[in-house]
Amino acid sequence: MKRLHVQRAAWLAGIAVAATACHAEIEDPIRVDGGLVSGAEVTSSGVRIYRGLPFAAPPVGENRWRPPQPVEAWEGVRDASKFGNVCVQADTGRYVNIAIMEGQPPRSEDCLYLNVWTPAKSKDDRLPVMVYFYGGAFTDGAGSAPLYDGTALAERGAVVVTMNYRLGPFGFLAHPALTAESEHKSSGNYGIMDMVASLEWVQRNIEAFGGDPSNVTIFGQSAGAMAITSLMTSPLAKGLFHRAITQSIMGGAVSPNMPNATLAAQEEQGKSQAEAAGITTVEQLRALSTEEVARTFRAQTMIVDNYVIPEDPAIVFAQGRQHPVDLIAGANAAELSFGPRRAAPGESDGSDRIFWTAWRLAEYQRALGKNAYVYWFTQASPAPEGAEPFLPVHAAEVKYVFDNLGEHPLFPDNSDAALAAASAADQRVADMMASYWVNFARTGNPNGEGLPEWKPHTGLDAVNAVILDADPASQRLPTLEQMQAHETRLEEQLDALLAR
Repeated sequence: MKRLHVQRAAWLAGIAVAATACHAEIEDPIRVDGGLVSGAEVTSSGVRIYRGLPFAAPPVGENRWRPPQPVEAWEGVRDASKFGNVCVQADTGRYVNIAIMEGQPPRSEDCLYLNVWTPAKSKDDRLPVMVYFYGGAFTDGAGSAPLYDGTALAERGAVVVTMNYRLGPFGFLAHPALTAESEHKSSGNYGIMDMVASLEWVQRNIEAFGGDPSNVTIFGQSAGAMAITSLMTSPLAKGLFHRAITQSIMGGAVSPNMPNATLAAQEEQGKSQAEAAGITTVEQLRALSTEEVARTFRAQTMIVDNYVIPEDPAIVFAQGRQHPVDLIAGANAAELSFGPRRAAPGESDGSDRIFWTAWRLAEYQRALGKNAYVYWFTQASPAPEGAEPFLPVHAAEVKYVFDNLGEHPLFPDNSDAALAAASAADQRVADMMASYWVNFARTGNPNGEGLPEWKPHTGLDAVNAVILDADPASQRLPTLEQMQAHETRLEEQLDALLAR
């Protein structure tokens, strides 16, 4: 079970020798945008964790509903031992919001911070960089959530970055007055611009942490994955990343089944909500308190805003104009269902449509001559003794990707007993997935010593995908016939999108 753990320990020992040879140790304090930072936590495996690094100025006051502004410089050495504030978000009580659980940082509009996990001993190590964008329907989430702790991935040889982006109406409000004042005649998508700003920060600063700015992989789940496919079409993100991993895209970014909202439609929604509260001007908008913004505006989402996302990504991908980056894409076997039971082999709840989106994404990247791999996650999540395992539902794969089993709850039914029930089989899947992800970040190929072979996507005439399960022989991939059924509707949907 621990074979891969031994391999990564050997890798860490190797980079320590390399660091001694080149005598370019990472400085303490480290200089980044804004000034010096220190106070990193060092794990028992030698991974250093830098928390709460600002990658943009606080988006408050005049900076509210503006593109992220340059970091404000500080004097002296900034403490990097604590996470920065979590972006403002609601506590609905409908599910466990891991971003605002007990022990998490306070919520604030001042929230544009990122975190770095690095195993590097030398600035010259030039390790692959992995930047994670969390899911949460663009309404909740935070890079500080324990589920996203990057230690295990860093132990495998990557510099891992998590970040915060603005959420709900703070990150995605469109309004005619905001559009009018913008030099780009656009509003909304501030949260996506935050992602771009974090990638720009990586380009300028990650070498100081032993990372390679010419080898950056972005990875994310659900809303984070939707954002990634939009970044793959955004002129603002060109050249800022070189590989991408999309986990569980529910539609909207590439699939024309759920086209993105337009600027005009979202402007009208924002205007209507503002007028209901007697607000008509930019000055009045920015004069609102944080609480008043949350009460006045319903959550909005990523839009085709004519600037950050100039046109619907589904069209850009269909025409082959997206950024040519290597890709992993995949889905879970029970994306659309929840419950404490395991699906029978081959049983489908409609998640084959989500798998089709991943399969289609892989085809788009393969057509550009890039590496493309598809996965189907079927491992049931641990449950308390005597209870049936939880289905491989939406987001169930995340704890395996980060190799954070048995530590952090995700679903309301996940009691401490369930978290402690992670088995040797679960750990094998976590070892496998974390290693695949880091291998891909390093070379564009997830395969490596001791791992089951993962065959690349080869075209629309086959379903070549890896089944991520402790017993993959007990599970079945979605069929080519299912994929072709979705393909027959694609052209019609694209035509409707173009005519919109």
